[in-house]
Amino acid sequence: MTAVAAPGAPIVISCGEPAGIGPEVAADAWRVLGGDMALLWIGDPRHLPSGTPYREVTDAAQAHGPCPDALPVLARDFGAPRVPGTPNPAHAQGVIDAIADGVGLVMAGAARAICTAPISKAALIDGADFAYPGHTEFLAALAGDVPVVMMLACTELRVVPATIHIPLKDVAAALTPAVLRDTLRITRDALMRDFGVTAPRIAVAGLNPHAGEDGKMGTEEREMIAPLLDALRAEGFDLAGPLPGDTMFHAAARAGYDAAVCMYHDQALIPIKTIDFAGGVNVTLGLPFVRTSPDHGTAYGIAGQGVADATSMIAALRMARDMADARMGAAAGASGGSI
Repeated sequence: MTAVAAPGAPIVISCGEPAGIGPEVAADAWRVLGGDMALLWIGDPRHLPSGTPYREVTDAAQAHGPCPDALPVLARDFGAPRVPGTPNPAHAQGVIDAIADGVGLVMAGAARAICTAPISKAALIDGADFAYPGHTEFLAALAGDVPVVMMLACTELRVVPATIHIPLKDVAAALTPAVLRDTLRITRDALMRDFGVTAPRIAVAGLNPHAGEDGKMGTEEREMIAPLLDALRAEGFDLAGPLPGDTMFHAAARAGYDAAVCMYHDQALIPIKTIDFAGGVNVTLGLPFVRTSPDHGTAYGIAGQGVADATSMIAALRMARDMADARMGAAAGASGGSI
Protein backbone atom coordinates (compact mmCIF):
# COMPACT_ATOMS: atom_id res chain seq x y z
CA MET A 1 0.00 0.00 0.00
CA THR A 2 1.29 3.44 -0.92
CA ALA A 3 1.48 6.11 1.77
CA VAL A 4 0.03 9.55 1.03
CA ALA A 5 2.70 12.21 0.66
CA ALA A 6 2.46 15.69 2.07
CA PRO A 7 1.51 18.43 -0.43
CA GLY A 8 5.02 19.91 -0.32
CA ALA A 9 6.74 16.62 -1.10
CA PRO A 10 8.62 16.48 -4.39
CA ILE A 11 7.85 14.84 -7.67
CA VAL A 12 10.71 12.48 -8.45
CA ILE A 13 12.35 12.51 -11.88
CA SER A 14 14.32 9.36 -12.67
CA CYS A 15 17.30 10.13 -14.87
CA GLY A 16 16.54 7.75 -17.74
CA GLU A 17 19.22 6.90 -20.29
CA PRO A 18 22.14 9.28 -19.67
CA ALA A 19 23.23 9.25 -23.32
CA GLY A 20 19.82 10.47 -24.46
CA ILE A 21 18.02 13.76 -23.97
CA GLY A 22 16.60 12.86 -20.55
CA PRO A 23 19.07 14.92 -18.49
CA GLU A 24 18.58 17.90 -20.82
CA VAL A 25 14.78 17.96 -20.77
CA ALA A 26 14.79 17.42 -16.99
CA ALA A 27 17.05 20.45 -16.51
CA ASP A 28 14.96 22.55 -18.90
CA ALA A 29 11.73 21.49 -17.18
CA TRP A 30 13.16 22.47 -13.80
CA ARG A 31 13.97 25.95 -15.17
CA VAL A 32 10.30 26.35 -16.13
CA LEU A 33 8.68 24.66 -13.13
CA GLY A 34 11.16 24.85 -10.26
CA GLY A 35 9.65 28.01 -8.85
CA ASP A 36 6.20 26.44 -8.66
CA MET A 37 6.69 22.85 -7.50
CA ALA A 38 9.06 20.61 -5.60
CA LEU A 39 11.21 18.39 -7.82
CA LEU A 40 13.87 15.78 -7.07
CA TRP A 41 16.13 14.35 -9.79
CA ILE A 42 17.74 10.95 -9.20
CA GLY A 43 20.93 10.28 -11.14
CA ASP A 44 24.58 11.14 -11.57
CA PRO A 45 24.86 14.95 -11.42
CA ARG A 46 27.79 14.79 -13.85
CA HIS A 47 25.24 13.81 -16.49
CA LEU A 48 23.23 17.02 -16.20
CA PRO A 49 23.96 19.67 -18.87
CA SER A 50 26.95 21.82 -18.10
CA GLY A 51 25.98 24.85 -16.04
CA THR A 52 22.83 23.35 -14.52
CA PRO A 53 22.56 24.66 -10.94
CA TYR A 54 21.91 21.70 -8.66
CA ARG A 55 21.95 20.94 -4.95
CA GLU A 56 22.75 17.47 -3.66
CA VAL A 57 20.38 16.15 -0.99
CA THR A 58 20.49 12.98 1.04
CA ASP A 59 16.75 12.37 1.31
CA ALA A 60 13.51 13.53 -0.25
CA ALA A 61 12.55 15.63 2.77
CA GLN A 62 15.31 18.09 1.85
CA ALA A 63 13.53 18.76 -1.46
CA HIS A 64 10.19 19.81 0.03
CA GLY A 65 8.77 22.98 -1.51
CA PRO A 66 9.59 24.84 -4.73
CA CYS A 67 13.20 24.81 -5.88
CA PRO A 68 13.78 27.93 -8.02
CA ASP A 69 17.52 28.37 -7.44
CA ALA A 70 18.89 24.85 -7.89
CA LEU A 71 17.60 21.43 -8.92
CA PRO A 72 17.60 19.09 -5.92
CA VAL A 73 19.55 15.93 -6.83
CA LEU A 74 19.64 12.59 -5.06
CA ALA A 75 23.10 11.81 -6.36
CA ARG A 76 24.17 8.42 -7.63
CA ASP A 77 27.63 7.55 -8.95
CA PHE A 78 27.24 5.84 -12.33
CA GLY A 79 31.01 5.37 -12.61
CA ALA A 80 31.54 7.09 -15.95
CA PRO A 81 30.67 10.40 -17.59
CA ARG A 82 27.90 10.80 -20.12
CA VAL A 83 28.68 10.64 -23.84
CA PRO A 84 25.64 12.06 -25.67
CA GLY A 85 24.36 9.66 -28.31
CA THR A 86 26.47 6.72 -27.15
CA PRO A 87 24.97 4.57 -24.38
CA ASN A 88 27.41 3.06 -21.90
CA PRO A 89 26.55 -0.44 -20.59
CA ALA A 90 28.17 0.54 -17.28
CA HIS A 91 25.31 3.01 -16.70
CA ALA A 92 22.52 0.45 -17.07
CA GLN A 93 22.25 -0.68 -13.47
CA GLY A 94 22.27 2.91 -12.26
CA VAL A 95 19.37 3.75 -14.56
CA ILE A 96 17.38 0.78 -13.24
CA ASP A 97 18.18 1.64 -9.62
CA ALA A 98 17.10 5.27 -10.13
CA ILE A 99 13.65 4.07 -11.21
CA ALA A 100 13.38 1.63 -8.30
CA ASP A 101 14.58 4.24 -5.80
CA GLY A 102 12.04 6.75 -7.10
CA VAL A 103 9.21 4.25 -6.82
CA GLY A 104 10.33 3.42 -3.29
CA LEU A 105 10.15 7.08 -2.31
CA VAL A 106 6.65 7.46 -3.73
CA MET A 107 5.34 4.27 -2.13
CA ALA A 108 6.79 5.35 1.22
CA GLY A 109 5.04 8.72 0.98
CA ALA A 110 8.30 10.66 0.73
CA ALA A 111 7.45 11.83 -2.80
CA ARG A 112 4.15 12.60 -4.50
CA ALA A 113 4.71 10.99 -7.90
CA ILE A 114 7.39 9.75 -10.25
CA CYS A 115 8.08 11.09 -13.72
CA THR A 116 10.39 8.79 -15.65
CA ALA A 117 12.76 10.07 -18.32
CA PRO A 118 13.12 7.85 -21.41
CA ILE A 119 15.14 4.66 -21.20
CA SER A 120 16.73 2.46 -23.83
CA LYS A 121 15.56 -1.11 -23.35
CA ALA A 122 18.43 -2.37 -25.51
CA ALA A 123 20.99 -0.52 -23.37
CA LEU A 124 19.51 -1.92 -20.16
CA ILE A 125 19.45 -5.45 -21.53
CA ASP A 126 23.03 -5.19 -22.80
CA GLY A 127 24.35 -3.64 -19.59
CA ALA A 128 22.27 -5.26 -16.86
CA ASP A 129 20.18 -8.11 -18.35
CA PHE A 130 17.02 -6.05 -17.80
CA ALA A 131 14.17 -8.56 -17.65
CA TYR A 132 11.24 -6.32 -18.63
CA PRO A 133 9.91 -5.11 -22.00
CA GLY A 134 9.91 -1.55 -20.74
CA HIS A 135 9.11 0.93 -18.00
CA THR A 136 5.47 -0.09 -17.66
CA GLU A 137 6.14 -3.73 -16.89
CA PHE A 138 8.98 -2.89 -14.49
CA LEU A 139 6.81 -0.42 -12.60
CA ALA A 140 3.99 -2.97 -12.37
CA ALA A 141 6.44 -5.49 -10.91
CA LEU A 142 7.76 -2.97 -8.37
CA ALA A 143 4.17 -2.33 -7.34
CA GLY A 144 3.51 -6.04 -6.76
CA ASP A 145 2.58 -7.23 -10.26
CA VAL A 146 -0.60 -5.19 -10.42
CA PRO A 147 -2.56 -5.03 -13.71
CA VAL A 148 -1.83 -1.80 -15.58
CA VAL A 149 -2.67 -0.12 -18.86
CA MET A 150 -1.00 2.66 -20.83
CA MET A 151 -2.67 6.01 -21.42
CA LEU A 152 -1.42 8.78 -23.69
CA ALA A 153 -2.88 12.14 -22.71
CA CYS A 154 -2.82 15.78 -23.75
CA THR A 155 -5.19 18.66 -23.08
CA GLU A 156 -7.48 17.66 -25.96
CA LEU A 157 -7.48 13.87 -25.87
CA ARG A 158 -6.84 10.81 -23.70
CA VAL A 159 -6.33 7.45 -25.42
CA VAL A 160 -5.78 3.95 -24.07
CA PRO A 161 -4.71 1.06 -26.34
CA ALA A 162 -6.05 -2.31 -25.19
CA THR A 163 -3.12 -4.08 -26.86
CA ILE A 164 0.23 -2.37 -27.19
CA HIS A 165 3.56 -3.53 -28.60
CA ILE A 166 2.58 -6.58 -30.63
CA PRO A 167 2.40 -7.19 -34.40
CA LEU A 168 -0.85 -6.17 -36.02
CA LYS A 169 -1.42 -9.74 -37.17
CA ASP A 170 -1.57 -10.83 -33.50
CA VAL A 171 -4.02 -8.20 -32.24
CA ALA A 172 -7.26 -10.10 -32.84
CA ALA A 173 -6.03 -13.12 -30.87
CA ALA A 174 -4.65 -10.99 -28.05
CA LEU A 175 -7.85 -8.94 -27.73
CA THR A 176 -9.73 -11.23 -25.38
CA PRO A 177 -12.83 -10.28 -23.39
CA ALA A 178 -10.74 -10.32 -20.22
CA VAL A 179 -8.15 -7.94 -21.69
CA LEU A 180 -10.77 -5.48 -22.89
CA ARG A 181 -12.79 -5.71 -19.66
CA ASP A 182 -9.74 -5.05 -17.51
CA THR A 183 -8.67 -2.17 -19.74
CA LEU A 184 -12.07 -0.51 -19.44
CA ARG A 185 -12.28 -1.02 -15.66
CA ILE A 186 -8.79 0.35 -15.03
CA THR A 187 -9.46 3.30 -17.34
CA ARG A 188 -12.76 4.21 -15.68
CA ASP A 189 -11.30 3.90 -12.18
CA ALA A 190 -8.28 6.04 -13.12
CA LEU A 191 -10.42 8.76 -14.68
CA MET A 192 -12.28 9.09 -11.39
CA ARG A 193 -9.30 8.74 -9.03
CA ASP A 194 -6.52 10.45 -10.98
CA PHE A 195 -8.31 12.96 -13.21
CA GLY A 196 -11.29 13.95 -11.06
CA VAL A 197 -13.88 12.82 -13.61
CA THR A 198 -16.89 11.90 -11.50
CA ALA A 199 -18.88 10.13 -14.23
CA PRO A 200 -16.45 9.00 -16.93
CA ARG A 201 -17.63 8.74 -20.53
CA ILE A 202 -15.54 6.30 -22.53
CA ALA A 203 -15.63 5.88 -26.30
CA VAL A 204 -14.61 2.41 -27.49
CA ALA A 205 -13.24 1.79 -30.95
CA GLY A 206 -14.00 -1.23 -33.06
CA LEU A 207 -11.23 -3.45 -34.32
CA ASN A 208 -12.17 -3.58 -37.98
CA PRO A 209 -12.90 -0.90 -40.62
CA HIS A 210 -16.33 0.66 -40.06
CA ALA A 211 -16.47 -1.25 -36.73
CA GLY A 212 -17.04 -4.43 -38.72
CA GLU A 213 -19.93 -3.11 -40.85
CA ASP A 214 -22.38 -5.46 -39.10
CA GLY A 215 -20.13 -8.46 -39.65
CA LYS A 216 -19.29 -7.80 -43.28
CA MET A 217 -15.75 -6.52 -42.50
CA GLY A 218 -15.04 -8.61 -39.44
CA THR A 219 -17.00 -10.22 -36.65
CA GLU A 220 -15.08 -9.24 -33.50
CA GLU A 221 -17.37 -6.27 -32.84
CA ARG A 222 -20.57 -8.30 -33.13
CA GLU A 223 -19.32 -11.41 -31.37
CA MET A 224 -17.17 -9.99 -28.55
CA ILE A 225 -16.82 -6.23 -28.24
CA ALA A 226 -20.50 -5.19 -28.37
CA PRO A 227 -21.73 -7.89 -25.93
CA LEU A 228 -18.96 -6.98 -23.49
CA LEU A 229 -19.85 -3.30 -23.65
CA ASP A 230 -23.51 -4.14 -23.04
CA ALA A 231 -22.57 -6.16 -19.96
CA LEU A 232 -20.51 -3.28 -18.57
CA ARG A 233 -23.28 -0.78 -19.30
CA ALA A 234 -25.54 -2.93 -17.14
CA GLU A 235 -23.02 -2.32 -14.32
CA GLY A 236 -23.25 1.44 -14.81
CA PHE A 237 -20.41 2.15 -17.26
CA ASP A 238 -21.05 5.03 -19.68
CA LEU A 239 -19.70 3.57 -22.93
CA ALA A 240 -20.10 4.54 -26.56
CA GLY A 241 -19.27 1.98 -29.20
CA PRO A 242 -17.93 -0.02 -30.75
CA LEU A 243 -17.24 2.97 -33.00
CA PRO A 244 -15.44 3.23 -36.34
CA GLY A 245 -11.89 4.30 -35.61
CA ASP A 246 -11.86 6.85 -38.43
CA THR A 247 -14.73 8.94 -37.03
CA MET A 248 -13.80 9.10 -33.33
CA PHE A 249 -11.18 11.79 -33.18
CA HIS A 250 -12.41 14.97 -34.82
CA ALA A 251 -13.15 17.85 -32.45
CA ALA A 252 -16.92 17.33 -32.21
CA ALA A 253 -16.49 13.63 -31.47
CA ARG A 254 -13.84 14.26 -28.80
CA ALA A 255 -16.22 16.58 -26.96
CA GLY A 256 -18.46 13.60 -26.23
CA TYR A 257 -16.08 11.51 -24.14
CA ASP A 258 -13.39 11.70 -21.47
CA ALA A 259 -11.16 8.96 -22.88
CA ALA A 260 -11.04 6.68 -25.89
CA VAL A 261 -10.15 3.00 -25.58
CA CYS A 262 -8.68 1.66 -28.80
CA MET A 263 -7.93 -1.86 -29.90
CA TYR A 264 -4.29 -1.55 -30.94
CA HIS A 265 -1.26 0.69 -30.67
CA ASP A 266 -1.44 2.86 -33.79
CA GLN A 267 -5.21 3.27 -33.61
CA ALA A 268 -4.65 5.11 -30.32
CA LEU A 269 -1.32 6.83 -30.85
CA ILE A 270 -1.75 8.25 -34.35
CA PRO A 271 -4.57 10.64 -33.37
CA ILE A 272 -2.94 11.95 -30.19
CA LYS A 273 0.44 12.45 -31.85
CA THR A 274 -1.28 14.25 -34.70
CA ILE A 275 -3.19 16.52 -32.31
CA ASP A 276 -0.27 17.29 -29.96
CA PHE A 277 3.01 15.72 -31.01
CA ALA A 278 5.21 17.65 -28.58
CA GLY A 279 2.90 17.81 -25.55
CA GLY A 280 1.66 14.25 -25.11
CA VAL A 281 2.21 12.47 -21.81
CA ASN A 282 2.53 8.74 -21.14
CA VAL A 283 0.63 7.70 -18.00
CA THR A 284 0.55 4.26 -16.40
CA LEU A 285 -2.94 3.57 -15.08
CA GLY A 286 -3.62 1.03 -12.34
CA LEU A 287 -0.50 1.61 -10.24
CA PRO A 288 -0.83 2.39 -6.51
CA PHE A 289 1.22 5.54 -7.21
CA VAL A 290 1.26 8.24 -9.87
CA ARG A 291 3.63 7.72 -12.79
CA THR A 292 3.95 9.89 -15.87
CA SER A 293 6.58 10.16 -18.58
CA PRO A 294 7.26 12.32 -21.62
CA ASP A 295 5.91 10.74 -24.77
CA HIS A 296 9.21 10.48 -26.63
CA GLY A 297 12.30 8.33 -26.66
CA THR A 298 15.97 8.86 -25.90
CA ALA A 299 16.56 10.82 -29.15
CA TYR A 300 20.24 9.90 -29.37
CA GLY A 301 20.55 11.82 -32.64
CA ILE A 302 20.08 15.21 -30.98
CA ALA A 303 21.43 14.48 -27.49
CA GLY A 304 23.92 17.01 -26.23
CA GLN A 305 23.18 19.55 -28.96
CA GLY A 306 20.99 21.86 -26.86
CA VAL A 307 17.99 21.49 -29.18
CA ALA A 308 15.84 18.98 -27.27
CA ASP A 309 12.24 20.10 -26.72
CA ALA A 310 11.20 19.84 -23.05
CA THR A 311 7.48 20.44 -23.76
CA SER A 312 6.48 16.83 -23.09
CA MET A 313 8.56 16.61 -19.90
CA ILE A 314 7.00 19.83 -18.63
CA ALA A 315 3.53 18.49 -19.44
CA ALA A 316 4.35 15.18 -17.75
CA LEU A 317 5.44 16.91 -14.54
CA ARG A 318 2.38 19.13 -14.47
CA MET A 319 0.13 16.12 -15.06
CA ALA A 320 1.90 14.20 -12.28
CA ARG A 321 1.23 17.10 -9.90
CA ASP A 322 -2.43 17.33 -10.92
CA MET A 323 -2.92 13.57 -10.62
CA ALA A 324 -1.31 13.56 -7.17
CA ASP A 325 -3.66 16.37 -6.14
CA ALA A 326 -6.64 14.39 -7.43
CA ARG A 327 -5.57 11.28 -5.54
CA MET A 328 -5.15 13.27 -2.37
CA GLY A 329 -8.63 14.71 -2.81
CA ALA A 330 -10.07 11.26 -3.43
CA ALA A 331 -8.31 9.89 -0.34
CA ALA A 332 -9.62 12.77 1.74
CA GLY A 333 -13.14 12.18 0.51
CA ALA A 334 -12.96 8.48 1.23
CA SER A 335 -11.80 9.15 4.80
CA GLY A 336 -14.39 11.78 5.54
CA GLY A 337 -12.17 14.79 4.97
CA SER A 338 -8.92 13.78 6.68
CA ILE A 339 -6.01 11.74 5.41
